[in-house]
Amino acid sequence: MTHTPTLPPCDFQPAPYCGPSPAEILALRKQHLSPAIFHYYKSPIMIVQGHQQYLFDETGRRYLDGIGGIVTVSVGHCHPEVTKAAQEQQQTIVHTTTLYLNPQVALFAQELAAKMPGDLKVCYFVNSGSEANDLAIMMSRAATGNYDVLALRNGYHGGSPGAMALTSHHTWKFNVPHTFGVQHAVLPDLYRGPFGSQDAQAGSKYAQEIRNLIQFGTSGQVAAFIAETIQGVGGTVPLPSGYLREAYTHVRAAGGLCIADEVQTGFGRTGTHYWGFETQGVIPDIVTMAKGIGNGCPLAAVVTTPAIAKALANRIHFNTFGGNPVSCAQGRAVLRVIDQERLQENSHARGEQLKAGLLGLSRKHQLIGDVRGLGLMLGVELVTDRATKEPASAQCAAVFEKCKELGLLIGKGGLMGNTLRIKPPMCITAADADFLVDVVDCALASVGEP
Repeated sequence: MTHTPTLPPCDFQPAPYCGPSPAEILALRKQHLSPAIFHYYKSPIMIVQGHQQYLFDETGRRYLDGIGGIVTVSVGHCHPEVTKAAQEQQQTIVHTTTLYLNPQVALFAQELAAKMPGDLKVCYFVNSGSEANDLAIMMSRAATGNYDVLALRNGYHGGSPGAMALTSHHTWKFNVPHTFGVQHAVLPDLYRGPFGSQDAQAGSKYAQEIRNLIQFGTSGQVAAFIAETIQGVGGTVPLPSGYLREAYTHVRAAGGLCIADEVQTGFGRTGTHYWGFETQGVIPDIVTMAKGIGNGCPLAAVVTTPAIAKALANRIHFNTFGGNPVSCAQGRAVLRVIDQERLQENSHARGEQLKAGLLGLSRKHQLIGDVRGLGLMLGVELVTDRATKEPASAQCAAVFEKCKELGLLIGKGGLMGNTLRIKPPMCITAADADFLVDVVDCALASVGEP
């Protein structure tokens, strides 16, 4: 008899759904939304309600959310304290702009700055990760007087024209002018790169590529270097130990600023630290953040030092919705909940549990080539041959679909779409983690070995 994983019990009952059917919604999307908007799954599901780590479709069926709205739901769907904070602010004033004084934006900036190390004390609020990264690059060029920017191959930093230049996946880059002044260094990949996890000097060797790129690809002076500590869209690829320390040294020697893209790795998700860059023992000059900062609302931020921030005061710079009172109230509540419910600690514990379980599956399923990541930002790369590391893209798609059938929603990433992305809300339980591993096990078994 085939084993079927069972979701942990949950007392929450979703409200009955009485709206249009999934077929009607799909037809409306096709008629009125951009054809560039895609959906997951061959037979798309419609999500109408969420509760903490769970999602519900129009029939009331419950799923474990293993991807958190693309790593955006940090403290749980419809968390009561976060919801209450937003509702209370909506009942007083929804929009003012920063042209007027309002307590929410100032208090949020104070509380967010308190979470930052060193002299990272000045906040600028925007609406998305793409906006944050665009602003960080402009700020770097304005502050240094330099132009060239370095990023990493396989990285993703957004879809706006400026952020698209930083992104290094051809699948996300339109054939329009956008990459002026941006160059991409070799990815320090311990699984697929020339220096692997057994090489204690891998981080230093990969960082040498940054120095080489500065010497051979620029004037010798650069504005900035931007990197994710763990590449998200690229397939959950973590940086080798010591890499950022040496890369930052090379960049600063060339007059550049160091930008940490914490859009996915921030707010305790890596478990051991509040910010991903802290796992590398460095302090950046600029930090960008979004997604989990607002638990789902359109909110992002750039945090930097007072000296660097002065560069924006040379011209008029304004963001109509940046610092919106409702968004800031929600962001403040997220910070409180992460601390009150010890969600960073839970990310560490559940991440260790999941990683151990997934590594156990790798001894059982030859499809698994690599299990990697930190905390609740994990990836499972599937390959058809462990020796050649040929991407198992079709099998990954099949596993992805089967997980949905069994009640687990996850993501998939990497340029070849062969890595399972596991990034649930940080409130998941030990029972949820066991269920997740059980589902992946069953899904891999259903696909069969290559």
